[in-house]
Amino acid sequence: MESVVALFPEPAQARQALNALQARGFAREHLGFALADVVAENEIASATGVSPEAGAPGGAGTAIKGTVYGTLIGVALLIPVWILLRLIPETQIYSDGALMAMLFGAIGGGGMGFLFGALAGSDHGDHVKLLRQMGVPAAQAERIQASVRGGHTMVIARDPSGSRTDEALSIMRRSGAVRLEDVEGGGKLQSERTGQGGH
Repeated sequence: MESVVALFPEPAQARQALNALQARGFAREHLGFALADVVAENEIASATGVSPEAGAPGGAGTAIKGTVYGTLIGVALLIPVWILLRLIPETQIYSDGALMAMLFGAIGGGGMGFLFGALAGSDHGDHVKLLRQMGVPAAQAERIQASVRGGHTMVIARDPSGSRTDEALSIMRRSGAVRLEDVEGGGKLQSERTGQGGH
């Protein structure tokens, strides 16, 4: 299966491209789109019948990273207090209490980090993994994701036979697909043919 990925400056242009693709016989289930504006996303889905693309969730790695960062922050905030208590002779008797506070700070920070990491990991807003699975190079996939977060709309047209990708690319360009360099100041064509596994 080959796919065409394109960025559009305005949601209306993406909607026009999706309608034009369907008018030329591209099935709804082979089309997708993504943008950061939830209201505009719902409008496009209602107007075209095309479902938004769900990006890959962050998964367990996000929760683990949150736990580590939370623990480190919890400890780092209390280390200066413990050092001060150890340096001042009159307060040295409280240093053991500060160590206990540091332990609870680490536990609390780790718990909060895990919670926020788990919540972030359930977010399907990351499309880099999806694009990588479609054969888009990693650097370009990250730039496309950054452009989507910056306000552009991504449209994907999948061609199971691989015989209509040029047609899909032409339709997207006529609908206003932009080049990646126009979005970021340097790079390849935003609208590109991508094959499964990079072929």
